[in-house]
Amino acid sequence: MSFFAIATIISALYGEARLQSFKQLLSAHLFSVIASVSVNDGALAGRPDPGEVRYSSPMSGWYWSVEPVGDNLKGSLRSISLGDKSIDSPTTLLVPFDTSFQRSYTEEGPNGQQLSVVETEVVLDAENRVARFRVMGNLSEVEGEIANFRHTLYFYLGIFGLGGTLINAAVILFGLRPLDRVRRSLTDIREGKVTRLNENLPDEIAPLAREMNALIDNNRRIMERSRTQVGNLAHSLKTPLSVLVNESRTIGGTEGRLIAEQSAAMQVQVQHYLQRARVAAQRDSVVFRAPVTPILERLVRVTAKLNPDKEVRFDNYMDDVIFAGEQEDLEEMVGNLLENAGKWGNCVIRLRLSQVDAGFEISVDDDGSGLAPEQIKDALTRGKRLDESKPGTGLGLSIVHDTVREYGGTLRLERSADLGGLSARLTLPVAGT
Repeated sequence: MSFFAIATIISALYGEARLQSFKQLLSAHLFSVIASVSVNDGALAGRPDPGEVRYSSPMSGWYWSVEPVGDNLKGSLRSISLGDKSIDSPTTLLVPFDTSFQRSYTEEGPNGQQLSVVETEVVLDAENRVARFRVMGNLSEVEGEIANFRHTLYFYLGIFGLGGTLINAAVILFGLRPLDRVRRSLTDIREGKVTRLNENLPDEIAPLAREMNALIDNNRRIMERSRTQVGNLAHSLKTPLSVLVNESRTIGGTEGRLIAEQSAAMQVQVQHYLQRARVAAQRDSVVFRAPVTPILERLVRVTAKLNPDKEVRFDNYMDDVIFAGEQEDLEEMVGNLLENAGKWGNCVIRLRLSQVDAGFEISVDDDGSGLAPEQIKDALTRGKRLDESKPGTGLGLSIVHDTVREYGGTLRLERSADLGGLSARLTLPVAGT
């Protein structure tokens, strides 16, 4: 945009200067013609020569003429280029003379050119013989020169501007390469490929990398400290809960069974909340990566061994998918769903891995009795057991539901379209998205 403004200003200044020079040239030629004309026996005489060859070229657009004003002067003089043609002259009412007794106007020439005319009237002798002197220049030619100059100027400034833009773009891209390296390093950190930024950067960027590494180290220390505290808490609760379980066996009967059930529920809930705290700490610091297919294949083998009377199938519709989380969390979520399918299914358990817009989906279907729509909400309620005849604490689906929400995923329970039992659909994020 600045080059366009510069070109406009330069072309305007050149056009104004060129027109001014053109008018000054015509005025100089006019005085040259005046100086070369005299009166001889009452008639115009002289051989004016403005020193311009175009006044000798027919219909060139450059003409001069001397014509008498009044009856006391005879004859007329004109340039060879004008021949026998005549150029109209406006009345003095339309174009009056200025204080120097000159006037300028534009007329159309014999070949359609636009002519710039400079005119004056001069008293030639003591008898007041007056002649009209006119010099005409090809204004179309001058305007063409101005247009050509403008086009040439825009062309070269355009090339210069394009070249400057490309050079600036190259310089900027080259200068931003260290930042792009930082961006790629941050992406690798986010995807779990590396743990620190490369500090081998220019002096302007190196402090940023050092500060980012310090922040990463600080987050890692916070996470490790949180894990240590969580582990200490789990260890401190493990012994009292074990004592309660042992005492329940000693007590026996209804009271002992009640203490054992509540102790088991406490163990599961403590483990569940410790797991949620660990997942939340991981999401706020470093993104872990876990390959999905090997984990699911291993869980299918374990489920088949635990349920020898059932057919366990694994339908895999994705390759090389990576879970944006820890392996233990994925194993716990899918393991709970497979455990429920093995508990409530009759003959078939199917595990399916497929792609969805939000990441990937793991569905676990069985051919059991399934759940009614009004039971689905209760199934996700912590500690809510829909069938007391089966062993368990009623925490499995609620644990899966809470864990998947910590990862930004979803858990949907619905009736399986082909097996007829329950279909649990788990949607989780892919690493690097």
